[in-house]
Amino acid sequence: MTELDSATPELGRFSGLIEPTWTIGNKVHGGTIVAGSAAAATEWLRRTAPEQAGMFPISASTDFLGAPDPGEVEYEVRLRKVGRQIALADASLIQNGRTLVRTALTFSHLDEADPQYADDHAGDMPTEPPADALAYDERNPMGKLVHVAQGSSVAIDPKWACFLSGEKSEPRLRLWIRPFDGDEQDPDVSAFFAMMSADMSPPVPMNLGHFGWAPTVQMTTYLRRRPAPGWLRVIAHSREVGHRMFDEDQLVIDSTGAIVAQSRQLALIPQPR
Repeated sequence: MTELDSATPELGRFSGLIEPTWTIGNKVHGGTIVAGSAAAATEWLRRTAPEQAGMFPISASTDFLGAPDPGEVEYEVRLRKVGRQIALADASLIQNGRTLVRTALTFSHLDEADPQYADDHAGDMPTEPPADALAYDERNPMGKLVHVAQGSSVAIDPKWACFLSGEKSEPRLRLWIRPFDGDEQDPDVSAFFAMMSADMSPPVPMNLGHFGWAPTVQMTTYLRRRPAPGWLRVIAHSREVGHRMFDEDQLVIDSTGAIVAQSRQLALIPQPR
């Protein structure tokens, strides 16, 4: 990510390159877009308000106006407020002169201590992929579609992913994801990776027989803490799948059992052609 010359104290502008690895099919993965926008806003906050360099994005509310392609993009960042506890920023992803994604970000200080209270979020989901987990590789149809798995390690739970065997089930899925060693050891990259992971599940209506592109209309992502080393567990489910829209919540749980990120999105049901 490179700062562009036309940046001003009020508006930061960066050029970026999104590699084809970070795509699903031929379009850029939504969680990657959120993480990239958050990274641009974090860089601009640190440059313009170094006294608040300890802050990190804790919330990202994203509207998808279009679907970016892999390749060159620009990020425009505007700081709205910089306080001692909270900072606000807007980030836009621009490609070929068109704004395709807008994200409103809230910055604060991440949790570092153990939770005062925590429910059993993971249930019977083990901390690492068991022997029957399906890795995203050439033997798994998801591995051929989800190119993000080329930049990380990903496996899905076949007990919940009934669509892979041609069956139907509840709209819920769970999977494991882990960054490569170099990314895991960088505290900023691992945190942005956790934000990205909050959009890693396939659309849960697949378990109801709805296949195809399910465009996200709006998504809100929360980052609670930096993840502990190890696999991240992603649990996704829907409260209601309608005829046009569905909601999907995703929890990202680290190796200690703590929630590190979560998201809620509204998306459109794939329509038969």
